[in-house]
Amino acid sequence: MTAEIRIGRLLIAGLVAGLIMNIGEAALHAGILGEATTAAYAALNRTIVPDATNLVLLIALTFAQGVLIAWLYVVIRVRFGSRFTTAACVGLVAWFLSSVYSAVYLHAGLPGVFPHNIVWVPVAWQLLEYPLATLAAGATYGE
Repeated sequence: MTAEIRIGRLLIAGLVAGLIMNIGEAALHAGILGEATTAAYAALNRTIVPDATNLVLLIALTFAQGVLIAWLYVVIRVRFGSRFTTAACVGLVAWFLSSVYSAVYLHAGLPGVFPHNIVWVPVAWQLLEYPLATLAAGATYGE
């Protein structure tokens, strides 16, 4: 027997997950990796030019990831039973498909362009961020 997905609750849960991920990404990239990113740009003889369009795109995409994570959580929750197990599984799948893939692509596809810490620190950071955002989405969605 399948339960009907409540779209309104799903969207709210996804926005909660997206908010958590956006806050995490802001802390990571503006705080933890801010100086390293500035140094990497300087090494490439580039300057960081703030672009509101790119920032809005990144924020919107992260909210979309949150909604997709919440949807996946809701869809497989019945199969996995526990909220924690489901959130961990969905968070790890999302982390692998997004973070690990991106890092491998940057590292192998553009070797030497980005310092290792700018490529791999987000992978470690998001290993916690994605499951926590998924757990929050699950708690928000409810039963």
